[in-house]
Amino acid sequence: MGYVSAVPVPQPRAARAAVSGGGRRSLAAALLLGALGATVVLLSAGQIWAEGTASVGGGSVPVEADGGTVTGVPTALAIVGLAALFAVFAVRRTGRTLVSALLALSGAGAALAAVLGASDSAALNAEAARISGDTAAAVAGLSHTVWPYVTAAGAVLILLAGLFALRFGKSWPAMGGRYERSGTPRAARKAPTTDPDRPEDLWKALDRGEDPTHGA
Repeated sequence: MGYVSAVPVPQPRAARAAVSGGGRRSLAAALLLGALGATVVLLSAGQIWAEGTASVGGGSVPVEADGGTVTGVPTALAIVGLAALFAVFAVRRTGRTLVSALLALSGAGAALAAVLGASDSAALNAEAARISGDTAAAVAGLSHTVWPYVTAAGAVLILLAGLFALRFGKSWPAMGGRYERSGTPRAARKAPTTDPDRPEDLWKALDRGEDPTHGA
């Protein structure tokens, strides 16, 4: 009766390359989606979201409000999401999962705030009251532009980046690791040897704070 060997079978090189390639593709997709989404949110939040008219002295004047006036939530969450996107590479394991979740939640929150802001009239009413001097004034002919929905679309891209990080982030590299990509520790740098018969070596050793006579 023969014995069964418990030696693990090495993973084929092709399989390892496939895993590595999948990690690189998901990493590139998350970076692209997150950066593009944050850029879209930040740019579109500065555009005009709502328009209308306010009655002043028997006439009417146009009133408008940009995204930042309607709600500052999408801009704030886009900045948080952008920071979380790059923080993903500075942490590992549980920390990476938490940061990835923060990235996804930032996108979801920004999208929800943008959609709610698309029907908001408080900012225009406040502007109408300021222009007319009447605190009870309300804007007339209220209309909204497409920019709140563009902002929401950008926020969805941030959400997708977070979902990519949650799903594939474990296979992504981290910055500042003391291990190489193969998983083995980096070789320690060998200290330069000092020749006591060479004056220049003695001076260099003294500059490094070493005792050139040690071990001589």
